[in-house]
Amino acid sequence: MHVPPGTPFGVYVHVPFCASRCGYCDFNTYTATELGGGGSQAAYAGHAVAEVALAAATLGPDRPAIDAVFLGGGTPTLLPAEDLARVLDSLREHFGLAEGAEVTTEANPDSVSPASLARLREAGFTRVSFGMQSAVGHVLRVLERTHDPAGVDRAVRWAREAGFEQVSLDLIYGTPGESVTDWRTSVEAALASGPDHVSAYSLIVEDGTRLARQVRTGVIPMPEEDDLAEKYVLVDDLLTAAGLGWYEVSNWARSEASRCRHNELYWTSASWWGIGPGAHSHVDGERWWNVKHPSAYAARLATGASPAQDRETLSDADRHLERVLLEVRLRDGLPLSLVPAAGVDDVVGRGLGVRRDDRLVLTREGRLLADAVVRDLT
Repeated sequence: MHVPPGTPFGVYVHVPFCASRCGYCDFNTYTATELGGGGSQAAYAGHAVAEVALAAATLGPDRPAIDAVFLGGGTPTLLPAEDLARVLDSLREHFGLAEGAEVTTEANPDSVSPASLARLREAGFTRVSFGMQSAVGHVLRVLERTHDPAGVDRAVRWAREAGFEQVSLDLIYGTPGESVTDWRTSVEAALASGPDHVSAYSLIVEDGTRLARQVRTGVIPMPEEDDLAEKYVLVDDLLTAAGLGWYEVSNWARSEASRCRHNELYWTSASWWGIGPGAHSHVDGERWWNVKHPSAYAARLATGASPAQDRETLSDADRHLERVLLEVRLRDGLPLSLVPAAGVDDVVGRGLGVRRDDRLVLTREGRLLADAVVRDLT
């Protein structure tokens, strides 16, 4: 197994702990500080460091330096900043960081302090992404988010004072009971804090979540497509007017330097190694995923075994389909050579895309119907 020479390489670190579990979340997360079998929050950094060493040994002496590191979760900043610094130090020791590497951590606004952010910046983190979701109290309550909306602006200010040049905010639209006015309030509040990057995702009701059960039993209504479309147009208008341009259907950045380079690795089918319970990896067409439970993950690493649960080799057809699915969502566009000319003609003819040099780029109408565009092209 090797990363093709001259191609970018990233590392994702999954920190599977949260102070409480949100009703809409289907991520691999746990709320207990002690899970048994060595799967505690206190022991996590040591297990992650062990997998870093295993990854380095697997990729061998020609392993590349890392272009982008992303700590996600869960809530990475629920762990002490020193633990997160220890994991980054291990990546630096075993792989090295490429010049100008991007190093991101996700955070909840109420999971950071001036001191913790200063320690992360000192350790080499360059970017922080806060889970804001909404600025409206009743919307946050439906989402079961626990932070005070006023804490977002404070957290962004602390990040700036700590020296973070890149700060991102995540928003969710389409929460049951959220009006268009509520959504405007949230977007304007996000912009008021001066972020370099905003991600805005429509609420998805995932099977098996508490939110899905509430929808199924009629406690709350299912999000409506027309409402989601209206809110997407609104956020695009407001962010564009504020100087943030879209570069992926759900992501806007103030400049090219403000784009999330780690996510761009995903969207362009580059290689990355996923560290942590349930983390997924992809290296040159090989994909695998770790056991989900922190205790099982810890037990594997304690014996020197790989934490991987299963793997697959992508066929040429699989890799081609994934490129179409992901790259059509990018402002940089989808190479015309990847899709039938008749399909491109149809998408352009309906006003859903434009040809730009040798690429197909979605219009805003096309972004609203991105899934349908993919079906037309494959």
